[in-house]
Amino acid sequence: MKKIVKNLKILSMVSDEIVSGGLGIDGQKIAFVGKQPKDFVADEVIDGKGKLAMPGLVNAHTHIAMSLMRSYADDLAFWSWLNDKIMPLEENLNEELVYWGSKLSCAELIASGTTCFADMYFFMDNVAEAVKDAGLRASLCRGLTWFSKADDFKLKEAIDFNSKWHGAVEGKISTMLGPHAPYTCPPEFLREVRRLQIELDVPIHIHLSESLDEIVKAKATWGKTPIAHVADLGLLDGEAMAAHCVQATEEDMRILANKGTKVVHNPGSNMKLANGFAPIQAMKNAGVTVALGTDGPASNNNQNMFEEMHLAALIAKSLTHNPEDLPAYEILKMATVDGANALGLSDKIGTLEVGKQADFILLDLDKPHLFPQHDIVSLLVYSAQASDVSDVWVAGDCLYSDYSFRVIDFGEIKSKLSSMLPKFLGNKN
Repeated sequence: MKKIVKNLKILSMVSDEIVSGGLGIDGQKIAFVGKQPKDFVADEVIDGKGKLAMPGLVNAHTHIAMSLMRSYADDLAFWSWLNDKIMPLEENLNEELVYWGSKLSCAELIASGTTCFADMYFFMDNVAEAVKDAGLRASLCRGLTWFSKADDFKLKEAIDFNSKWHGAVEGKISTMLGPHAPYTCPPEFLREVRRLQIELDVPIHIHLSESLDEIVKAKATWGKTPIAHVADLGLLDGEAMAAHCVQATEEDMRILANKGTKVVHNPGSNMKLANGFAPIQAMKNAGVTVALGTDGPASNNNQNMFEEMHLAALIAKSLTHNPEDLPAYEILKMATVDGANALGLSDKIGTLEVGKQADFILLDLDKPHLFPQHDIVSLLVYSAQASDVSDVWVAGDCLYSDYSFRVIDFGEIKSKLSSMLPKFLGNKN
C-alpha cells in the first residue's frame, strides 16, 4: 500500500537541513522524501501540517522488562541497588511478568518517539513476543552471567533464541549475544561467548567500565581495566557494543577506537546511580562511535530519549568547560544515525532516505516551548519534550497517531500488571 504524509517539515538526518514537503511510503519502505514524484500515486494521504518528520529514535541500551521495578529501589548506591534490591527481586520474574513489563515499556517507547531499541534481559522469548505485538523494531539478546556449571544452560538459551528470532517479524527483530559484564562472566566464559559469536555471526552487547568500584576490582583481579581485559580476551575483535564506559581511560578509548567497538552513553542512569560522567567528547575525538541509551527503567527511571539527548548535551559541555562540545546535531546523530550504526542496522534505519525502512516520528511544532523556531535542530535537543511526539511509524505501519496508540492497548497493560505486581513484590518480603 502506498501512502503520503504531506505538508511536513523534514529533518532527514542525512544532513542538518530542514526541508518542506512530504514522505512517501511504499509498503515498508520510504519512496520519496520532500517533493512528490509525478508517478507516485498514493492509496492514502495524511496531512502533517504543523509537524516535523524525523527518523525514529534509537535507544541503544535498555532492559525494558525492568519497568516492573520502576521506583522500587531508588536513591541507593549502585552495588546496593543491584545486589541487595534488583537481583533478588529478579528471582521472582516469570514469563508472564516479563511479557507484560516489556509491553508496558513498548508503550512508553512508542509514545516518546523511539522506534528501535537494543535490549538485554531474561525470558527473552517473551520480550520478543511483546516487541512483535507492539510493532516495534529491536535488537535483542539473552543476558548471560556465569557463576557455576549450573549456569551452562544460558548459552544454550542464547543459541536457541538467536535461531528463533534473528531476522524474524519481517526483519524487525535481530539478535546479539549479551554477556552481562566482566564481573559476572569469568574469562573462559567470555572466550566461549566470542567463539559462539563467530559461529552465529551476530554482534556482542556488554556492560563495561560502569563504575569506579568496577575499575578498582578489575585492576586488583586482572591488573588492567575492564575494557583492556575483554579486549585481551578477544571479545572486541568482532562487532561489539559496550554500554556505559563511564570510567574509560585514554588507553581504553584507543582500544575501543582501534577495535571499532561502539559505545552506548546512558547519562540519566549514570547520574542517578552516581557512577559519574562518561567522557563522550574525548571518545568521539578518539574516533569512537557513540550511541545513546536510557538503560533500564529501574535505574533511569524512564525511557525518554529526548531527556537523554538533553542531558548528554549539557553534561558534555559541563565536563569539558566548552559550550561548543557536542552541538545539537551531533547529539541528534547519537540518537539516530549512530544508534543505527551501533545496532548494525544503518542500511535500514537512522536516516530518512529512499529505500530505507519507513521508521519515522512526527513532532507537533505548535507548542509554546517550540516557538520561535530560529533553529529547529537546536529546539529538538534543548527544548523539545517526549510529549511533543504525535505520530510514530515503523516499517510503514502507524503505531501511534495523534497522541493515541493504534496497536497497543495501554488499558489492558495496566489492568494485567495491577493484578500481577502485588504478588511479584510480595514474594520478596
